[in-house]
Amino acid sequence: MDYSKKGLAGLGAVERARLAEILRINKPVIDITTSAKLWKMDRVRAAKVLSRFSRKGWLNRIASGSYVPVPLSATRAEIVAEDPFVLAQELFSPCYISGEAMANYWGFTEQLFRTMTVMTERTIRPQKQTIAGIEYILYTLQPNYFFGLEKIWYGNVSVNIPDPTRTVIDLLLFSKLCGSLRFINDVLINYFNSDYKDINLLINYLDKAGSGAAIKRLGFLVELNFPGESKLLEYCNNNLTSGYIKLTSGQECSVLISRWGLWVPKYWKDKFNDKQTRGL
Repeated sequence: MDYSKKGLAGLGAVERARLAEILRINKPVIDITTSAKLWKMDRVRAAKVLSRFSRKGWLNRIASGSYVPVPLSATRAEIVAEDPFVLAQELFSPCYISGEAMANYWGFTEQLFRTMTVMTERTIRPQKQTIAGIEYILYTLQPNYFFGLEKIWYGNVSVNIPDPTRTVIDLLLFSKLCGSLRFINDVLINYFNSDYKDINLLINYLDKAGSGAAIKRLGFLVELNFPGESKLLEYCNNNLTSGYIKLTSGQECSVLISRWGLWVPKYWKDKFNDKQTRGL
């Protein structure tokens, strides 16, 4: 096997042994803590060794103290774009993926995104980080919000993702994740028209989330698109909280729909009134 590729500098015997040792554990992301423990040295020294491997082209630095291996098949030292789900799990755990990427994963949208939303229990700065060409947007959540999750496997790494119903709940809870109001509306329509639709689970998750804002947004959008969903609409009506919120934080909401306690864009108020008038 050719170890003398352009951009991959040679290693001494001790360096080769250390590199082989860290690669043998087969982690997609190599960090200082793991390396220091494996090599039985302090963190400062381990950081220097990792930095040296990076300079010689055997590792690529993707974040402070975090590296990914360069495959031996690479013709030059270049960033290895591991699956964004894996990188998020390795860098920001405990966490789960959310937002637009999960809407695409479950088939609620065909749009592809270069942004990955990550919900984490940790407070991480900066909240926006670009790693291997992907922009990660980080939101800090309390542990009690970590429900409705599933595990999927990428090799030997398990990644936490929200199930289809929880994906919809997150878009209602955190309107900043939606991109646009039309996007969340389309996602909701596709969810209700899919095999994943589960009214009882929606209600269960709304109870767990304890968010009056999510209930108001869902009630309005369900009445707009699926007025025959009487069980869900009754739940939303019976659990309305006081006060007024915006339907979305991403657009100007200048018109009030008092029955749902929502400020909405004028177009959506006209659309709502039109369906009410026609009895749809």
